[in-house]
Amino acid sequence: MDMVIRATGGAFSFYMLLILLRWLGPWIEFDIDSPRWRWIARATDPLINWLRRILPPLGPMDFGPVAALLLVWIVRALTWRLLVEIAFGHGSAA
Repeated sequence: MDMVIRATGGAFSFYMLLILLRWLGPWIEFDIDSPRWRWIARATDPLINWLRRILPPLGPMDFGPVAALLLVWIVRALTWRLLVEIAFGHGSAA
């Protein structure tokens, strides 16, 4: 079960890294639209675009990637906690 917990956490962390690359790509001159890296946009854009539709317009800033990072981070923490409780029990008995 420990391997499942680590793999799940790693998958969430990898997805967060992809969101960061998608968001910061233009500023670090990372060509996210090249055929070699286009899969990053295909992996991250569904979540980011969904959040863009939900968030109110906030001027010229795009908070979709920031909201996506926050959401994935929260889901990762909740999933990790749930898996740890399943694997190792609920702690002390009342």
